[in-house]
Amino acid sequence: MRDVCIVGGGVSGLAASIFTARAGLDTLVIDGGESILARNASLENYPGFPDGVDARQLLELIRKQAHNAGATFELGHVTHVEPVDETDLEQGFVLETDGGEPLEARRVIAASWKDSEYLVPLDVGRTQRGTKYFVSTDDAGRTAVDGVYAAGRIADEPHQAIVAAGHGSKVGLAVIHDSEVNFYHDWVVPEGYFTERDIEVPPGCEEIDDEERRQRDQQARETILEAFSEPLDERPTMHPSVVDDE
Repeated sequence: MRDVCIVGGGVSGLAASIFTARAGLDTLVIDGGESILARNASLENYPGFPDGVDARQLLELIRKQAHNAGATFELGHVTHVEPVDETDLEQGFVLETDGGEPLEARRVIAASWKDSEYLVPLDVGRTQRGTKYFVSTDDAGRTAVDGVYAAGRIADEPHQAIVAAGHGSKVGLAVIHDSEVNFYHDWVVPEGYFTERDIEVPPGCEEIDDEERRQRDQQARETILEAFSEPLDERPTMHPSVVDDE
């Protein structure tokens, strides 16, 4: 049984997976194949990119970061979620997909805007506005069902990539907290930051010396330079209602 199953491989789901995987939770992302972010021709309000950034390239970098953190991926669509034991939700949940064997996870994060039909068997508080469905959550993304969370637009967060990333991270932290993982800050600090004050390095933190810092900085720069060395050939995805004549 997985610790966490995240339904949706967009920005919010990937951000959540980075946190849960780095905390040591066995994290699976079920990716429907395309994030709505792929429709963006130029993402120009994401901090850190003064002249904008190719949304598809950014999405690939976030996915790579989640992979490096330890998250695993499966392509498919979740069609049904129900408790393993309705009398004891701590036993986790069974997720059925449209093409594979059922999966089991102790906790589920719904990050699949705008697909949420699979949550119907659970009383999570789906509400309809127009043709869209949203899931009611508390401030940390917890639904009315223990062990089930919602992140990003499906949780009625604003439809912006940076908000989705932040909310997904917040939900990931809620999962970590509820899992009682011995986890503190996810913080890499200079050598001696804690130990020279006679403090043990907290869980989730790491001290590195200057040589290691330079090596990591070099790797980080190489990754970014390679990612943006050439423009992507692929075009943004059009809305399904638009006919592409090319």
